Amino acid sequence: MILLTIILVVGVAISIFTTINLLRKNEKQEDILSSYMLYLDRISRCIELSDNRLKEIDAKGTFKSDDEVGFFFDQVTQIQAILNEFQVREVSEPNQPK
Repeated sequence: MILLTIILVVGVAISIFTTINLLRKNEKQEDILSSYMLYLDRISRCIELSDNRLKEIDAKGTFKSDDEVGFFFDQVTQIQAILNEFQVREVSEPNQPK
């Protein structure tokens, strides 16, 4: 009976230790993920501002109509279109209302 009690106490102690260790690691990973999400949100906002500014600059179409400047402007708009694909979108979890 004493042997069983000792085994159970050791098992509980090991379980407590591993649970606390995993909790610390999980909290560290949540902090890292939070900082990554903040970074990606900032990049996404920069891409959005750049896209809005590019559309604002050529609202009248004057850059597209010029030959030399138009070529450069087309290249910039193609790059902006590629960047627009990398914007972070809001994703809701399946059980949460939108």
